[in-house]
Amino acid sequence: MNDIEICTMSEEDIDSILYISALSFPIPWSRESFINELHNKFARYVVAKKNGIIAGYGGTWVIIDEAHITNIAVHPEYRGIGIGNTIVSSLIDLCKKEKVSVMTLEVRHSNIVAQNLYKKFGFVEEGIRKEYYEDNREDAIIMCKTDF
Repeated sequence: MNDIEICTMSEEDIDSILYISALSFPIPWSRESFINELHNKFARYVVAKKNGIIAGYGGTWVIIDEAHITNIAVHPEYRGIGIGNTIVSSLIDLCKKEKVSVMTLEVRHSNIVAQNLYKKFGFVEEGIRKEYYEDNREDAIIMCKTDF
């Protein structure tokens, strides 16, 4: 996967990120939300580029020694080739450097592909957030990683 490059998200990346977000989520984030994240001292966002094209992105909030993954998305045309792996791995590496002791996230109960990706990196199911998702009231599975 050496043709996948991870970069820190910049304002120039937002149009591509918005497009991927719209293709990936029933209720995608707004431009303003991503711009706000660029100025949020807790936020760390990366983009994954394949052959110079933004193919995915991911973000986490780091507060003291805890991190919460806010979102990860891969363009549908680039799924299944390791981009998600690379994004998760880069977020974990970033958290290691910042001495994080626990990472958390929520994932749709129906999103087995994402759950399996997170499990591969040591995330375990810790609980359920009932009716968490606004679009269809689907439950979210809370997953945590503590082994760094």
